[in-house]
Amino acid sequence: MIDMSLWPPDWPRVHGGPLAAGEFRMTPEDFLVEEVFDFAPEGQGEHLWLWIEKRDLTTPEAAKHVARVCGVRPRDVGYSGLKDRIAVTRQWLSVHLPGRDAPAALATQLSDVGIVVQEARRHPRKLKRGVHRANHFTLRLSGEIAAHPDLTRRWQRLCADGVPNYFGPQRFGREGRNLVLAQKAFARGWRKRDDPHGMQLSAARSFLFNEVLAMRLRAQTWRTPRPGDVLALAGTASRFVADEIDSALHERAARGDVAPTGPLWGRGRLESGAEVAEEEARLAARHEVLMQGLEAAGVRMDRRTLCVPLDAPSLEHEASNRVTLGFGLPRGAFATSVLRELMHHPLL
Repeated sequence: MIDMSLWPPDWPRVHGGPLAAGEFRMTPEDFLVEEVFDFAPEGQGEHLWLWIEKRDLTTPEAAKHVARVCGVRPRDVGYSGLKDRIAVTRQWLSVHLPGRDAPAALATQLSDVGIVVQEARRHPRKLKRGVHRANHFTLRLSGEIAAHPDLTRRWQRLCADGVPNYFGPQRFGREGRNLVLAQKAFARGWRKRDDPHGMQLSAARSFLFNEVLAMRLRAQTWRTPRPGDVLALAGTASRFVADEIDSALHERAARGDVAPTGPLWGRGRLESGAEVAEEEARLAARHEVLMQGLEAAGVRMDRRTLCVPLDAPSLEHEASNRVTLGFGLPRGAFATSVLRELMHHPLL
């Protein structure tokens, strides 16, 4: 069992400790997130897609408001990504309205609860989970970090090297509560009715992945291919096992064309080979309750890149005590994992 008295774990950072203390998300406007899609609604169909900007609401809460105003069931509203409450978020929601128009007062009623409808277009299909390509973040930081003399230099190094693709603290819940519940559930036998949204399973998988990433960081191989590594091709869902490593593969990794991956634990065999597979299996076995619990729950084994690049990064000093960061991350990567490389905060 994991000793939760030591929570949160002190997983290593790539360039040493945080530079200074700082604040983020003091208000929702300090944390702006916009989903990025590779497609747009077609303009016709049974589903009305709404491009919304929500403030101080979770995505499920926003979806319930849309369902209520449109007079449909909550399950008739679709969305791609789950976004935090304390943020300003722009994302698509879809609502199933076959053969009828949206209520005339839709925009007005939603604005009363913190949702601004910026665009509405028809599409033949419901918006499914996890179909957006990326998220773009605009984050305002304040406190000591904003005036630190090494902030720009550290930021430039992250832009050049990428960021460890840790799962962020929100995945584990306050004080690691989701992981605590997962350990208890696995000890007695996990049941879907006790974890309908899979938060316990996600927390367990995320913890094991972070442990593998931390091991690779300590060995300074988180960006370096090793024999037996499963390498992901940038911008695709394709991956392959690197049985042999040559200079050409090292060059591709340095350019970001390929990246080593770590396991998202579950039922099935590890894709990795050689010493990489042995290390991953040995580390997972140290957390036997989580490993066996995930396998028993039927979660399928998968992979996740160890390194994540920053897309279109920017840094702007607004004042002596405030700085704004802009960057894009692939779907599933955490902005808080970027921030922990820069600053100290109790939530990081």
